[in-house]
Amino acid sequence: MTTRTYLDHAATTPVLPAAIEAVAAQLALVGNPSSLHASGRATRRVVEESRELIAELLGARPSEVIFTSGGTEADNLAVKGAYALGRLQGRNRVVVSAIEHHAVLDSARWLASASTEGAELVEVGVTPSGVVDLSELAAAIDSRTAIASVMWANNEIGAAQPVARVAELAHRVGALAHSDAVQAVGHLPVDFAESGLDLMTVTGHKLGGPVGVGALLARREVGLAPQLHGGGQERDVRSGTLDAAGVAGFAAALQVAVAHRDAERARLESLRAGLIDAVLAAAPDAVVHGPAESEKRLPGLLNVELPGCTSDALLLLLDAAGIDCSAGSACSAGVSQASYVLLAIGRTEAQARSALRFSLGHTSTVADIGAVARALPEVLARARAFSAATR
Repeated sequence: MTTRTYLDHAATTPVLPAAIEAVAAQLALVGNPSSLHASGRATRRVVEESRELIAELLGARPSEVIFTSGGTEADNLAVKGAYALGRLQGRNRVVVSAIEHHAVLDSARWLASASTEGAELVEVGVTPSGVVDLSELAAAIDSRTAIASVMWANNEIGAAQPVARVAELAHRVGALAHSDAVQAVGHLPVDFAESGLDLMTVTGHKLGGPVGVGALLARREVGLAPQLHGGGQERDVRSGTLDAAGVAGFAAALQVAVAHRDAERARLESLRAGLIDAVLAAAPDAVVHGPAESEKRLPGLLNVELPGCTSDALLLLLDAAGIDCSAGSACSAGVSQASYVLLAIGRTEAQARSALRFSLGHTSTVADIGAVARALPEVLARARAFSAATR
């Protein structure tokens, strides 16, 4: 089998050995964590010890960790559950940034379009570097607001957001504040209590855990409306039998990611710098998106515009050369359209259609950067020739 260069860690990252071990150990056992017999209690112990560890690592209380099937479910629960609570208080406004993950954006847009919900949606703009416009956000969050949701770090251009300020603005008028921290955890310092947030989304597979498990961190005082009904698990907010193996793997991966975060950040920053050099050597006219300051962005994400060619052609040619990357969020995979994130920061349709996202992770090496450096000149030449011929 040919070795490939995997540079799509923002979509999903390889499972860490510690997580594989934790999952395998639990899969060898039996027991529903809601059962009262010894096998059930043993499984429950694994779940609760994992909950305690996750809470400790993320600056939360164990009772604030609500396990879900991943980030998408957690975002839906946060946005829809908080809106339902707000409606009981006479609030019908939902405020989000224009560059939110689709799990937040589409949840908010559904609330605004569904005849039974009656939500007023405000999508707040961002600066050219991808940071939410705080003056526009402050004007949007008023006494009618049920929830304001701004992601901790953007999944396409890596821009970190001022989530503590978002929480302050929301609390000033009695609204709830949520942040999707899926991309940030393990790469940036994330502390739920210090942030002031009411709700925060995390998931396992972005940091070396298994796919299919995540959590919504929710302050105990927040009475979210359930979006799933059944056995009443997870504070009566998220019914369903818990995946004990997945939860254990999630906790194990998070522990490794947080323990190595600072060293890994420095390593990824160095690799990213090398990747930028490789791109600019092949395409001096390339445009790098997102904040220039390292402390204001994710360390291993590079979104770069390559004029004169399309993302689709670049992806296919790089794929053929053994290099995995993307043109944006994996949740939009298979849909050929300009990135809404790049459009939001002011790029034209044509410019947005010429961008690639390289994302680095715990398996990335200098050799990976070398592979891109070797492949990119020919890939660019072929992509540009194809683009010129089809105009």
